[in-house]
Amino acid sequence: MLTELKSDSLAQVISDKPKVVVQYMATWCGNCRIMKPKFKKLAAENENMEFVLIDAEKFPKSRQLAQVDNLPTFATFVDGVKVNQTQTNKFEVLKDLVNEIV
Repeated sequence: MLTELKSDSLAQVISDKPKVVVQYMATWCGNCRIMKPKFKKLAAENENMEFVLIDAEKFPKSRQLAQVDNLPTFATFVDGVKVNQTQTNKFEVLKDLVNEIV
């Protein structure tokens, strides 16, 4: 399932769902726009996980759950704990990150 957060509520999503994959993005970020459809594709292929898009600039509490210092940043969480993260614009790197928690 894919959700685009409209509030600074990522901590709640992470605590409610067993497996969460997050794309931290911003509206001005070109690489974020390039990766968004690829992120959506992975969400469609992995229905047993929650995929979340979040604007890293609008929601600072959610941003603090990972070490976001470049965009796009992708992070995985299992049972409320961050497992891994990466900053990439390459689909294969993102796919490998997701596969770590499948």
